[in-house]
Amino acid sequence: MSADGKAVYVISVAAELAGVHPQTLRVYERKGLLNPERTSGNTRRYSARDIERLRRIQDLTNEGVNLAGVRRILELEDRMDRMRRELDRMANRLQRAEADLAERMRDMAREAGAILPASSPVHLEALLRELERRSRKPIPLGPVSRSRS
Repeated sequence: MSADGKAVYVISVAAELAGVHPQTLRVYERKGLLNPERTSGNTRRYSARDIERLRRIQDLTNEGVNLAGVRRILELEDRMDRMRRELDRMANRLQRAEADLAERMRDMAREAGAILPASSPVHLEALLRELERRSRKPIPLGPVSRSRS
């Protein structure tokens, strides 16, 4: 677990770091704004991530947002973070799929160049250039195509 996620601060230290009274942390926990870890003796332990969340809660309440509003804002921010991570994963998958498709197309061009008459690879290269123009990404043509250019 990262240093941010390790729950090491007792309630008094967490409250001091966040600039609030320890009772405030208990209220936030009851309201569902915060969920500190517990030791085997049921003592609350707060992580650096919890402290950042406390500071965010303080910022929002100082701006006049009530605790119900703070809870909703935090839920939406958490949801946005999850969606951003999912979008990044999907973008990476798409990038890998595009690279795989380009590689398959290069393989097909090489295979076609080996079995089609000499004039056909020129047409295939034109097709690949058109696909490249449409996708706005380079599609390397491979060694067979270059040798026939």
